[in-house]
Amino acid sequence: MGHKHMERKRHGQGTVNSLLITGASSGIGLASAKAFQQKNYRIINISRRPCPLDDVLNIECDLSRSDDLAALEKPLTQALDNAGRIAVVHNAARLENDSFGSTSSHALRAVLEINLVAVNGLNNILKPLLKTGSSIIYVGSTLAEKAVPGTYSYVISKHALIGMMRATCQDLSGDGIHTACICPGFTDTEMLRTHLPDDAIDSIAQMNVFGRLIHPEEIAACLLFAAENPVVNGSVIHANLGQVEK
Repeated sequence: MGHKHMERKRHGQGTVNSLLITGASSGIGLASAKAFQQKNYRIINISRRPCPLDDVLNIECDLSRSDDLAALEKPLTQALDNAGRIAVVHNAARLENDSFGSTSSHALRAVLEINLVAVNGLNNILKPLLKTGSSIIYVGSTLAEKAVPGTYSYVISKHALIGMMRATCQDLSGDGIHTACICPGFTDTEMLRTHLPDDAIDSIAQMNVFGRLIHPEEIAACLLFAAENPVVNGSVIHANLGQVEK
């Protein structure tokens, strides 16, 4: 694991609100980094690839590797030493096209390692650093409360993520830290287009009442709202343009 600090202008003295996000190199993560940056948050990104925005602290990490995760404690403690409110957004996730009865336990563990175990590990590191007013926001999925064929391990992990969020809410009672799980519908991201054939995109877009894919910026706005509004504490918020039910 390595880390690189890319900063072209210095923040002023005193505390500054910070966003700690995983997977801000593209898609929803990148859009979220932009949205929070526009609200004067300092951005700290944890991912294998750097976030392309200026003034971002990129910490290179493979979240599937326990050694990489353990090595995050020192740089994160240093980076957040003068932070005010910290918004934690657990965005990084792994999606496989797999099914019941043909997914090995090894393959299932590999998905859970990123989608759940790494999230827990980061929370353990960050909990002592979170001040009153901070937030822990989980990025779920429409598939966190339903299922479709061929997404076996992803569905399992996202269902469990809602459970983690709800347990987080209860265990943080009285700490002044709130949590929520934002569940995007089909969003126009690199991950979606990697796992769907081109000729399936149009039909997927028709699965909500607006008949289009969701823009990453729309999910970013939901994440920012959740981070800044404690009233949503413990909530599961579906951001899917109104899914067409059949």
